[in-house]
Amino acid sequence: MDADEAVETIQREMTVFARRARASAGRMHPELSLVSYTLLGHLEESGGCRATDLAAHYALDKSTVSRQVAALERARLIERRLDADDHRVQVLHLTHAGREILAQVTDSRRAAFRERLEDWPAEDLERFASCLVRYNAWVRPDGANSSD
Repeated sequence: MDADEAVETIQREMTVFARRARASAGRMHPELSLVSYTLLGHLEESGGCRATDLAAHYALDKSTVSRQVAALERARLIERRLDADDHRVQVLHLTHAGREILAQVTDSRRAAFRERLEDWPAEDLERFASCLVRYNAWVRPDGANSSD
């Protein structure tokens, strides 16, 4: 396989991976889409952030993030709190219910990955993990992180 064929295979297989991830999100928790899970995960990792920060991080339109945030608020998975330093700014945080659901979905996804990869040799797992980290760390020449 030459480099062009390899890139085509990578693109095709990553598309399959993304489709599988979207489909499995609904099975993990019926109320939680892949986008919702991703936003909750980011809020957990960051310790909370503004909705505009979410939009910027994922290179999404603010209205798209606003709809997702509103749905997560209605489900009582996130809440808005005033920023400790600037009381004009509202910061999104996970609620107790949001942390619980995120933990459940994360545990389910982790178990699914472990099951799917259980027969892989350790060297292959390490190489695959390293390649994914390298791929996701790439920064475009204009300085922005790539989201595709």
